[in-house]
Amino acid sequence: MKINKIYYLVFGLIVLVPLGLLSENPAWGEWDMEYYEQKLGFVPDGIANASGTTPPLPDYSVPFLGEVSGYYLSAIVGVLLVFGIFYVLKKAIKR
Repeated sequence: MKINKIYYLVFGLIVLVPLGLLSENPAWGEWDMEYYEQKLGFVPDGIANASGTTPPLPDYSVPFLGEVSGYYLSAIVGVLLVFGIFYVLKKAIKR
């Protein structure tokens, strides 16, 4: 079985996922309302209206796993979802 180079890249990126825990800054796109207010001078309407939603895994934490395991689980699920979507699209286009 031949493994494409993209799989090595994806695996390498998944291994590096917990490096975000070392930073004091938030991840891109995971800012709170105060961050927008500070950087932009206002909070965009779409973000203000979405403030009542709750994520399925807040702060990537899984109750029975540690913090790093939650990051890995989120990365693996995200990769599987992206690859799954493209796999379904590929099958749909071939028809």
